[in-house]
Amino acid sequence: MTFAGYGLACALSETPLLYLGGDPGPAAMGWAVAAVGALAALACGAVARYGLRPMLRALLWVVCGLAAIGAFSLLMDVITLMFGQAVDSWAAAATHALSAAGVVLLAATARSDRGPFTATAGGPVRVSSSAASRPVHLAACAGTVAFLPYVVMKLVWASGGTFAGMTGTEMLAISERNGASGIWLTLESWGLDGTALLAALGVFLLWALVRPWGRVFPRWTPFLRGRRVPRWLPLSPALVGAATLAPYGVLGAGYSALATVGVLSMPRGDFPTADDALLVAWIGMAAFAVYGVALTVAARSYWLRTRPLTRVPVTGPSAVRERHSPGRAQSR
Repeated sequence: MTFAGYGLACALSETPLLYLGGDPGPAAMGWAVAAVGALAALACGAVARYGLRPMLRALLWVVCGLAAIGAFSLLMDVITLMFGQAVDSWAAAATHALSAAGVVLLAATARSDRGPFTATAGGPVRVSSSAASRPVHLAACAGTVAFLPYVVMKLVWASGGTFAGMTGTEMLAISERNGASGIWLTLESWGLDGTALLAALGVFLLWALVRPWGRVFPRWTPFLRGRRVPRWLPLSPALVGAATLAPYGVLGAGYSALATVGVLSMPRGDFPTADDALLVAWIGMAAFAVYGVALTVAARSYWLRTRPLTRVPVTGPSAVRERHSPGRAQSR
């Protein structure tokens, strides 16, 4: 209901919730947000009244998908807020945040009566720490390698070098003109780039999702040394990053491909030529696309490997056998 009320308020006040670059989209998008919120409220109310029936589960997943579309670019809002001290639109950023919260709640509701079970009696138990499969490791390697050209390009500019016809001094001036924060400008003065550091953190998150050490806090962590990492801690940024970077990178790479063959034109922007802008677009979009897909694969693997197992009493013939085999039961 909160999401529906927010969309209705924005629609009545004609506040745009969608931005195409720097241009606001139609204010009527508020009605779409209100409709999705109302549909989610009706679906959850029906589940509370009639239980999680197949049709209601399907409806919840449909609304969850619509909310995921509304959460697109939430990661970009966070990065812009960190390094630019503001976002393009606070109303749009609030929409992204509310949509992301809706995705989590709707997905949890749709899966509320499901879970892996073991056929033995006892209390809850969790799967032991384990590494991901070989294909998931290969995906993580691809996501890591894809970021290398992007990081090199950014560090060349941060160190004062020239790439794609643009010098580091010119890039710094553009950042200042666009209202970059003091943190961003300080990093640039040290020869570092904020997005390159975020890429490094992203690669760290990627490998934490596929390796056993990502399940336990490191020894240097105060008060948490050796304790198990809560599932939500790596999954939250992973899901936000995957939902943003994967579609952004794939669509951007598709646009770059069409611009390469001449079907579409690539805006020159601040670069000397359109070819320079196309080169930078390919490096950035390829990195986001490959990493976003790899993060999606790794997050799914982590989700499956860390699901809690609920032990339930055994019924039927197996229960009879277990009652008559106390030694066997104790050996488990």
